[in-house]
Amino acid sequence: MAKVVTMGEIMLRLSTPGYQKFIQADSFDVCYGGGEANVAVSLANYGHESSFVTKVPKNEIGDCAVAALNKMGVDTKNIAHGGDRLGIYFLETGAAMRASKVVYDRAHSAIAEADVADFDFDKIFEGADWFHFTGITPAVSDKAAEVTEAALKAAKAKGITVSVDLNFRKKLWSSEKAQKIMTNLMQYVDVCIGNEEDAEKVLGFKPGNTDVTSGDLELAGYEDIFKQMVAKFNFKYVVSSLRESYSASDNGWSACIYNGETGEFYHSRKYRVTPIVDRVGGGDSFAAGVICGFVDNKDFKSALEYGVAASALKHTIPGDFNLVTRSEVDALVGGDGSGRVQR
Repeated sequence: MAKVVTMGEIMLRLSTPGYQKFIQADSFDVCYGGGEANVAVSLANYGHESSFVTKVPKNEIGDCAVAALNKMGVDTKNIAHGGDRLGIYFLETGAAMRASKVVYDRAHSAIAEADVADFDFDKIFEGADWFHFTGITPAVSDKAAEVTEAALKAAKAKGITVSVDLNFRKKLWSSEKAQKIMTNLMQYVDVCIGNEEDAEKVLGFKPGNTDVTSGDLELAGYEDIFKQMVAKFNFKYVVSSLRESYSASDNGWSACIYNGETGEFYHSRKYRVTPIVDRVGGGDSFAAGVICGFVDNKDFKSALEYGVAASALKHTIPGDFNLVTRSEVDALVGGDGSGRVQR
């Protein structure tokens, strides 16, 4: 099994019970999650050596976040402790035509205030095969962006494959700042993952006339911008999830990939995911599935299919973490999406 390192922010998630709106809720359901942490959990669940790097406060809430990762088999020995608080996000889960809503309370969190000196990246990357980060971490703060670049430099110095999920968050930074920071970080990236909004807001590439709200995907537009991205950044692979959002409860879900070395473009099988139980973490479960496919030495088309299937299943699971097993993903890839009771 491979050793994969991810780095980012883990947060306390407070979600309204069921499908209640914030104004209705007298209590919140508690769990922990965050882009790179969700990827780490998936990879640990698939049997890989998965290590998560972050900084959490040295208090009981920070301990709970680490315990949530330990429970899932994630290596947490390289997590730094200090700072004042753990970031929080509030989730109101949508249904039908009512969209889900997220409210952040993460300013001045421990990872946002972390310094490069908090981490021994030479030790962290010892024996690692793959490093994954997202565009969320450098968006959290300028200091977090500095830590991210230091990690990338250390990973590339050791010859480690690097992937990014662009993950644009308009509540954290502007498109202008995202492009300034992330364009610089792309020099360290081998595998670029995102969606149509990420490509446009983070790197300035727009895929043709695609309209995800109507389910109108112009695949030729994706292939064209993938070629441009490879030409500019020399990526080995460019990957995009394709979410056709018919409603908050009903999505089409597929993905496409471009091989920068051979020029091959491939579109995966499409799943109709309805009803959606929880779409938060869907993109993270997709990225983790693709990474798992690559470190399992699958070909790029099979790696993509694995990521799409894993993520389709994640939409049926409450919480940030994707808790499906390898056998469940393999069954869906093999065509068994019947949902029949397993006795």
